[in-house]
Amino acid sequence: MKIISGILVIISLLVLAGGVCHAAGSNTLTVSAVVISKSNCKFNTATSTLNFGNLDPLSSADVTASTTTAFRCVGSSPIATFFISQDFGAHKTGPGGNRMINTTYPVPPAYLPYSLTLNPSSGTVPKNSTQTLTITGTVLASDFQSAYVGNYSDTVILTIAP
Repeated sequence: MKIISGILVIISLLVLAGGVCHAAGSNTLTVSAVVISKSNCKFNTATSTLNFGNLDPLSSADVTASTTTAFRCVGSSPIATFFISQDFGAHKTGPGGNRMINTTYPVPPAYLPYSLTLNPSSGTVPKNSTQTLTITGTVLASDFQSAYVGNYSDTVILTIAP
C-alpha cells in the first residue's frame, strides 16, 4: 500500500511539474490586422483661398466667387470612390450656416453669412489621376447691404474620405 501511495505521489508531482514547466515556457501571441480602404484620397495642397473681393452695399446683386484645388486618389482598386465634406467654418451657426466674422471691428462681433458649394462632392475616379474640386461661394446682397464696414474672414476645413 505504501508503494502504491508513493507511486501516486511521484505521478502527481510529475504532472504538476509538467504543468508548471509548460506554463513557464508558454507565450501568448496577440494577432491583429487592419484592412485598409481600396481608396486613399488626399488633397494636393493643404490650403486654398476663396476671395469675394470688395462688396458694395449699394449693389443689388449677389456676389459669387470660385476657386479650385486638386486631389488624387490611390489604392489597390483601379477605381477610387471619394466623398468631400466641409465643417461649415469657425463661425458657423450649424449645418449650412457658414459665416465670416468682421476682423476689423470685432466688438461687438459682426458676421456675414455665405454659402459654399463643392463640385464634385463625391464620386468615383480612376486611381492616380489628378482631379479638380471647384469651390464656389456666394454672399447674398441682402446680407452685405446691411453689414458693418470692414474685413471679414472665416476658416473652413474640407475633408476628403477615404
